[in-house]
Order: sequence, then C-alpha cells, then structure tokens
Amino acid sequence: MSTTGSQRPAQVSVARRRTVIDALRRGAVPDSGLDLLATGLDRFEAALDAELDAVASGGSVFKAVRGEYGSGKTFFTRWLGERAKRRNFAVAEIQISENETPLHRLETVYRRLTERLTTSSFPASALRPVVDAWFYALEEDALAAGATEDDLPGEVEKLLVARLAEVSRHAPSFATALRGYRAALADGDEATAAAVLAWLGGQPHVAASARRSAGVRGDLDHFGALGFLQGLLTVLRDSGHTGLFVVLDEVETLQRVRSDARDKALNALRQLIDEVHSGRFPGLYLVITGTPAFYDGQQGVQRLAPLAQRLATDFTTDPRFDNPRAVQIRLPGFNQESLVGLGLTIRDLYADAAEAPDRVRKVVDDVYVADLAVAVGGALGGKVGVAPRLFLKKLVGDVLDRVDQFDDFDPRQHYRLTVVGSELTDVERNLAAAVSGDSASADDIDLEL
Repeated sequence: MSTTGSQRPAQVSVARRRTVIDALRRGAVPDSGLDLLATGLDRFEAALDAELDAVASGGSVFKAVRGEYGSGKTFFTRWLGERAKRRNFAVAEIQISENETPLHRLETVYRRLTERLTTSSFPASALRPVVDAWFYALEEDALAAGATEDDLPGEVEKLLVARLAEVSRHAPSFATALRGYRAALADGDEATAAAVLAWLGGQPHVAASARRSAGVRGDLDHFGALGFLQGLLTVLRDSGHTGLFVVLDEVETLQRVRSDARDKALNALRQLIDEVHSGRFPGLYLVITGTPAFYDGQQGVQRLAPLAQRLATDFTTDPRFDNPRAVQIRLPGFNQESLVGLGLTIRDLYADAAEAPDRVRKVVDDVYVADLAVAVGGALGGKVGVAPRLFLKKLVGDVLDRVDQFDDFDPRQHYRLTVVGSELTDVERNLAAAVSGDSASADDIDLEL
C-alpha cells in the first residue's frame, strides 16, 4: 500500500503519532491516523470519494475488496472508514468468524454492528448517543413547527411514526422499542431504558420485564435484522449523520465452516448485496474483504452462481488498469520497493518525535531500512506481500525504540533479526516453517471439531 520513497507527514499531533506508532509496535493496524501511512492509495481516491458522496446523498453502495494475506485489506478499509468519518458517517468494522459472528446469522452481524458502531465524536458503542441525538432532533423539529412544551410529547410521537413509517412495514418492533426507551427515560427508570436499548441493539437475553415494559417480545431474528438495519440508518440520518460505513472483514473464513453453514452464509451475502442494490438501505456503504481464493475458489463465492455473477470482475488486464469503480477491487500488495518506502515513512514519522531525531535518521538510514526489509522478507520465504506487519513491528519495537533510548545502540552491531512462532500469524508461521525446513507433525495441526 505504499509507493517508493518516504512521504513525511507534516504537522502531526502527538496523539495521532502515538496512536500509529503504538499500534505498529504491537504488530497491529492502527485504528486511526492511517492517512499518515496511506501513500500509494491515490489511484482509488477519486472513485471511492465519489461513492461516499453518492451514499451521503441517499444512495447505497456495495464493495468487495480482494487481496492476499498481508496485502493491506484491513488497512485499506480502515483508511476508507476514516475518509467516511470525515464526511460524518458512522462506522462499524465487523470480523466475520464461525463462532463469534457467523455471516448466516444476520441478527448476530447486526448485534456486532451496534457494538462496534463509532462516530467522529463517540467510540464504540455509539448506539445510545445516536438514539439520544435522534430524539433531540425530533424535539427540535417539533418545536420549530410550532409545538408548545405541553404538546411536545405528542408531536414527537407523530414525527417518530412518520420517520419510521417505511421501517415499520418490515420491523414494527423497532419503533416500539424506541418508544419504550423514551418512556423509561421519562420515568427516570435508567435500568429499563438501558435494557430496552440493548434489545434494540440486538442483544439477546434481555430481561423479560424490560421487554414487557417496552411492548416487545422475544429476541431479534435473522429477518428482523434487516429491518432493524433499515431503522438504524433512518435514526443516523435524522440525527445528523450522512450515512453508515460497514466493513465485514475476513469473509474468506466462510471457506472453513461446515458446508451447510457456508451455503447459508453465501446466500445471506447474496441477499445483502441485492438489498443494497434495491435501494432498501439508503445511506449504507457496505464493504467485504476476502482473499482471491474466496472469490475464485469452489469453496467460496463460486459455490453460489448468483453470488458469483454479482461479484464478477475482470482482473485479466494489467493491475494498472483495474477499474476502482467496479464492484470488486484488487489490492496489489507490497513488493520490496514499496515495503522499503513504507519503512522510510515510518522511520521519519518516528524520528519527528524522537529525543534525537538526527541520530535516529543517521543510524537507521535508508540502507539499513532496506536491509531489514530484505531480512524480514527472507525469514518469510521471500513472500514480501506477507511481510509488512512483521517488518514494521521489528522496525519500531526492536530497532527505532532502542536507537531512541540507548545512545550507543547500533542495530548493525547489536541487533540480529529473530522471528519466533509466538509472534506470527498462521500464514506467517507457515512461511517461516518452510524457510527453516521444519515440518509440521500431526500434533501441530489444529482441528475444528
């Protein structure tokens, strides 16, 4: 995701720099500040910004991102999410997994969405601030229309019914729960209000007394989840947000689940795409990420012909001519040159806040950054595309931190790259084992029973 050469950011706040550096030190993708690292993404910017603007104007977009492990899919979606937040979108990133968030259970996907809902002002979960802002907006609209304090509750109720009329055709309990939440707040019953809001967010096992108080029954199901998503979009829009940006990350995990669950999940994905394209979810920008094997293999998208047709995109041409407006976009990943360029960007970002910035740049010069990139790639069997996470972790935690803290530390003399299995992902561990000549035994294989 980087071009060659160092792209030194200017006027970076201490907090933003710390967020980025701390995440890289842990071997993680930063949650924010990704624009400081996002060199080389300009080829996507115009098309994606146009799509965000279309969603902000009441449209809806579905996008599929494909890339090998290490190509930067999580980085890309978080970078795009930051651009969405700058347009006042709410954002939610959901990790798809068989046990925690199975895609074929849309009620669970909706629950994770509300748990991870963030805005530019509130961290996860931002559901309650959003709902409170919505009721405040309804009150302001009612007062602007001439309502008095005495008849304000009735006028707010009329506005609630009108704004959620379309939603109530599919999920009438969404509006009912909102009424129950507002009534509990008016009575000063915080416990019931919190419980009703939890039910509205798709949480199971909400106290029966709270559900009875709000006039709702049971738990949210697969089909009701789509209606609740529609309602959430309405609440977001009326409370001042331009849209909702949702990422379903690591969808390729569907390839490893039971065949019946996989078929249901693929059909749920097809259903989601059709609903987005039908216009049912105005203000929704939905992104999924997956590996080429998921999109092209018989255990993934190709298993369901209607889904394969909806995601079909021509990638036979030179990647330079990929269409960023297409339903599916390809991340080219890293090569040795771009990996070094990203390392230089991080080195300069780090040095700007170091105790001795000149020394950091002198000791960890361009040649050393290139040498370290080659060494990390070699430790992973030359698979440079998988190397960025480990390379940046080593660069920040093992080299830059020591150069900054110890005046006599010289990485050329005092540091030897070591890679241990416990710090690797499964993909990285397999590549490292191939380099070292280790072969897995039956005891090394994890079976999902």
